[in-house]
Amino acid sequence: MTAKQLILVSLGLVLCCGSAHAQSTSSDPITLDRIHVQATRLIGVDDFDTPASVNTVELRDDDNGNAVNVSDALGGVPGLLARDRQNYAQDTQLSIRGFGARSTFGVRGVRLFSDGIPASMPDGQGQLSHFNALGGERIEIMRGPFSALYGNSSGGVVQLWSAEGKEGDPWRIRATAGSDDAYTLGAQLRGASDDLGYNIAASRFDTQGYRDHSAARRDSLNARFDFRLDPSRKLTLVLNHIDLPDADDPLGLTRTQYRADPRQATSVASQFDTRKSVRQSQGGLTYEQQVGDAQSWRAMAYAGRRAVEQFLALPVAAQANPLNAGGVIDLDSDYGGADLRWSWQGELVSKPFEFTAGANFDRQDQARRGYENFIGATLGVKGALRRNESDRVRNMDQFAQAWWRFAPRWSLLAGARHSEVEFDAHDRYVTANNPDDSGSVRYRDTTPVAGVMFEPSEALRFYLSAGRGFETPTFNELGYRADGGAGLAFDLQPAISRNVELGMKWRGEGDARLEAALFRANTDDELAVARNVGGRSSFRNVGRARRQGFETSFETALSDRWRLQLAYTWLDATFRSAYLVCTGAGCTVPSTPVAAGSRIPGVARQQLFGRLQWRGSAWSAAAEAEGVSEVVVNDVGSESAPGYFLLHLEAAREWSFSAGGLRAFARIDNALDRNYIGSVIVNEGNGRFYEPGPGRTFLVGAQWTWSR
Repeated sequence: MTAKQLILVSLGLVLCCGSAHAQSTSSDPITLDRIHVQATRLIGVDDFDTPASVNTVELRDDDNGNAVNVSDALGGVPGLLARDRQNYAQDTQLSIRGFGARSTFGVRGVRLFSDGIPASMPDGQGQLSHFNALGGERIEIMRGPFSALYGNSSGGVVQLWSAEGKEGDPWRIRATAGSDDAYTLGAQLRGASDDLGYNIAASRFDTQGYRDHSAARRDSLNARFDFRLDPSRKLTLVLNHIDLPDADDPLGLTRTQYRADPRQATSVASQFDTRKSVRQSQGGLTYEQQVGDAQSWRAMAYAGRRAVEQFLALPVAAQANPLNAGGVIDLDSDYGGADLRWSWQGELVSKPFEFTAGANFDRQDQARRGYENFIGATLGVKGALRRNESDRVRNMDQFAQAWWRFAPRWSLLAGARHSEVEFDAHDRYVTANNPDDSGSVRYRDTTPVAGVMFEPSEALRFYLSAGRGFETPTFNELGYRADGGAGLAFDLQPAISRNVELGMKWRGEGDARLEAALFRANTDDELAVARNVGGRSSFRNVGRARRQGFETSFETALSDRWRLQLAYTWLDATFRSAYLVCTGAGCTVPSTPVAAGSRIPGVARQQLFGRLQWRGSAWSAAAEAEGVSEVVVNDVGSESAPGYFLLHLEAAREWSFSAGGLRAFARIDNALDRNYIGSVIVNEGNGRFYEPGPGRTFLVGAQWTWSR
């Protein structure tokens, strides 16, 4: 099926459901969202009535996966692509509407939050690894212009929320075993006593990995405590810890290597024992108070520490350059911040009105050290010091937004955010051959957004929104100059985007829902990979870019036992300016032209997701399908990863006892055993672009729930 045919099918679905609604009467029952979504920062307004693309994914106790990777729950969200790298040393690749697709490490271009605490640093770099799915209740995803109200990001916002413990909530223990010697063991204690609610979840995940040299272990803990001080005041404490020691990194493969053996690791991965260790602990405290019927205050403060050590496959010869920072990265980061906001609900000229204003401060102090990855003839060990910096990034933002129902069928949401992000680097490794590379740079911008919503009926909404996005380089992107010289790349400019979105939302009988949106984002000073050698990326501004497309999702109960979920995305992401790039290992002077109109690498043009679920009194089963089209892997478009279509199957059986309930489940991923590329490393200088996905894999698990 061609892209045009798929778009016509999706539009037909929109028109069909819109027509079905037109034939219904205003007395038909409409079921709106059961959970108050906080992504829009509106208190008295449901996300159905906001002019933005917002999805909520519930993390249910009856999930049939291993409850390790949050990305596993995001397949049904249109516009979002979460790519499993089969590489826990590099974390999941996450992009929204093409933003973040170029990232070779962590999450870039998308703001991340966990229980309201930023999981993205002030520079915009974030991680999914410390999200604890076992203790989570839901994930909220915002796409489009209004994500700019969260600060230094362009593509969207992803927030994980833990459940608030209630009296009588069950406790549970869960274990799974799967292919590649993958095991998980986790427990969740949730409940309430008097005015204290608690939700404590801990888990261990251990795997030998699908590919050679890809073993990993991850220990995770998340604890949430809610103190109800009185009916109008509440205090929430969140503690989080993750430990990922020596996760092996198999690196990418060339196309020839992938065809020969997709499970192999690149030879230099074993030679240099490429690996990564992460340990992070953080805590946050949130105070909420209702003042009368109209006002509310929210104050949040958090702090944490993150330590990262990574061994790269950087050749020994490359480190002969006295300006080279070595093949071992050692980062220790202390970070923290605060957020204060005030909200008021009332009327403006006798029409419902809500206003929110606030400010937030975030900072990160980082000790960045580099070492040689050899001692004499021994490779893959920490050698002589080659880099020593004290880096700091901080931001101070102010924001405001207002919602106003200015007419019976019309409402307006508008806001603005002023962001100021400052980077400071103090070089503590200065030699005769390595000069002082200290420096600083400051970025600032104001990002306005606005959207209007039209309500032709109780069940149907149309909206139009527009805004401006602001995306600074991260410290990792500033860390290495594209010309291979010493010092940070302080010549990088922030990327500025202009976003517009036209959308519709429909809610039918029961819980049927349909959403669709057309979007476009034009970006100036687009940041792209200049070169990527030995696991180390450098970046540059390459001019203008455009991301535009169409996305839709549909979900309904077909009967009392059957449920259907569908999602489709078409995305055209291209560079609008011609520029020069480096190609080949060791290149420092860009000389290969990239024509205007070339595709942005790492972005899939089409995504398709479907899930059909059956639920009986004791048994349940589901079939899940996902399709991703071809992905270009480098700026010049000389290579690409082919598209794929995967089928997943799952089933479960439940038993009830006087003391609790037992649930056994099984899942088969890639049931048709297709060969496919799970993710790509954009512009990898050695041509090792490809990270293969696993063949047919199996998982079985059991969960015991205590009734209290």
